[in-house]
Amino acid sequence: MQTINKKNNQIVFKAEMEETVANSIRRYLNEIPILAIDEVEISKNDSPLYDETIAHRMGLVPLKMEKGSKEEKLKLVSKKEGFVYSGEISGNIKPVYDRIPITSLNKGQELEIVADVKFGKGKEHSKFSPGLMFYRNVLELKIDKNLYNELKRACPNLDIKEKGDKLIIIDDKQKEICDVCEGICEKVGKKAETEIKNELVITLESFGQLKPEEIFKKSIDELKKDLSDFAKKIEKA
Repeated sequence: MQTINKKNNQIVFKAEMEETVANSIRRYLNEIPILAIDEVEISKNDSPLYDETIAHRMGLVPLKMEKGSKEEKLKLVSKKEGFVYSGEISGNIKPVYDRIPITSLNKGQELEIVADVKFGKGKEHSKFSPGLMFYRNVLELKIDKNLYNELKRACPNLDIKEKGDKLIIIDDKQKEICDVCEGICEKVGKKAETEIKNELVITLESFGQLKPEEIFKKSIDELKKDLSDFAKKIEKA
């Protein structure tokens, strides 16, 4: 595995992996237990939004998951005029982002809510989803040698190698350049030779509850558990 790019809530890396395996890991992101607001008790709501809408918005606020995090209750009490943000939710568990708008209040209006936090999985509801994973194949392009200048003008940082009368380009970065290269070839009546490699460029984005690397590892762990259980059932059959 080779890291291509890494940010706070995103990691892009290259790995030699079958698409079927990558797709299984992607699907098992929704098997990771995640904390989220599940039920709310609204005792006061003078805002213009229905109780159901506020409950839905609170459920989709990502919550920080620390070691030892457990299910508990949170509160949201506001009497101030203006927007009510996620950062006003109080309790031992904090929102990942403080500026998610929940609703708004006019002068003299109030909002009082008690929320139950519980563990769930993304397959049950999207509010329990930890993030997104998507991937694509690494491609090798062979292009006519005479198109070198056109390719460099379109993609100045493009890594181009020469082999005989062909230019060799490996499309294995975060930004896909295959379509750009093929478009340049088509303009002059040429055709790019494309070969699919047994490697994938994988992008994993976190909604903030867990780090991207942790999501990837936990997804693999959940997949291994199910495969182990399945193997035991086969042995007993």
